[in-house]
Amino acid sequence: MIGRVVKALGDCAIVSVHCHDDLGLAVANSLAAIEAGARQVECTVNGIGERAGNCSLEEIVMILKMRTDAYPYHTGIHTEHLYSASETLSSIITFGPQPNKAIVGRNAFAHEAGIHQDGYLKEKTTYEIIDPRIVGIPEGKLVLGKHSGRHAINQRAQNMGYSLTKQELDDLYHRFCAVADHRKKGLMDEEIVSLIHEGQKTMKVAAD
Repeated sequence: MIGRVVKALGDCAIVSVHCHDDLGLAVANSLAAIEAGARQVECTVNGIGERAGNCSLEEIVMILKMRTDAYPYHTGIHTEHLYSASETLSSIITFGPQPNKAIVGRNAFAHEAGIHQDGYLKEKTTYEIIDPRIVGIPEGKLVLGKHSGRHAINQRAQNMGYSLTKQELDDLYHRFCAVADHRKKGLMDEEIVSLIHEGQKTMKVAAD
């Protein structure tokens, strides 16, 4: 239908598309409309809107930015402000996007599973197609929880200034797992520091 309208109008008007997300296809349908010749997409920050919402601005913008091979179009949007725009809207309407929301959800650049964290630490693009800084997020984050592995825990310790021996890392890992297994959320940095100090004290007493 969009293609027929575009063909009928020629150059006398810009065809706009306005999609709702009732079946989770607002972004996909908007992309199809662009391919058919539409040159304006009506969309909203965080996909906010009636019923299931509208086409998500941040998703459509980043698709067009990251996949220029398939969609050679320019939006003029300053993508580094996408996250702050999302946060601003959330503060105004008193609720934010779901945690697993693409681009701006709090889990969009968070990694908790051990295999994810190991791959992320070795090569970030393994699990992140987008550099979070492009959308205004400083960097991806490792959520240290019950699914985390030694590599991620050791990396966090190093980031906080601790160079652990293999024995110290093993001790920290076992202490960490004992606490994390009973948590729904990950451990804070200060809690990890406390576990490191506990382990060092225990080892010192054992050595004496």
